[in-house]
Amino acid sequence: MKSEPSEMGIDDFAAMPEQTVAWDGIRNYQARNFMRNQMNIGDSVFFYHSCCAQPGITGLAEVTKLAYPDTTQFDPSSKYYDPKATQQNPRWFNVEVKLIKKTRLVTIKELRQYPELSRMRILQIGNRLSITPIDPAEWKFILALLK
Repeated sequence: MKSEPSEMGIDDFAAMPEQTVAWDGIRNYQARNFMRNQMNIGDSVFFYHSCCAQPGITGLAEVTKLAYPDTTQFDPSSKYYDPKATQQNPRWFNVEVKLIKKTRLVTIKELRQYPELSRMRILQIGNRLSITPIDPAEWKFILALLK
């Protein structure tokens, strides 16, 4: 799960121990579908900083609530407002996550140097999705890097 540090950084997340955060504002159908259709309570996720000087993995989080309609789509004052969305037919969903721990920064440059991660979606040129699934072998490999 990618976030811009200026929106929600790892330090912001760490300042809220044991609190959950609604992962709202997702406005890409493929990312929404990954979150809505594939994420389950208890799933672990990598927290990834994007659009910054050093993009990369900065922490581990856990899904605490299944996907439900993102309330920002209904709020005309929100930058995530969607006039086509209705309460009866919401277009956008979010899950809730809780920080498990902050980790050392594993930069995108470091991730790209490992052949074991060459197929990882987030490392593909042109990938802009804020949520992407990860293969179990890639997950284990990255966890080993963090130890």
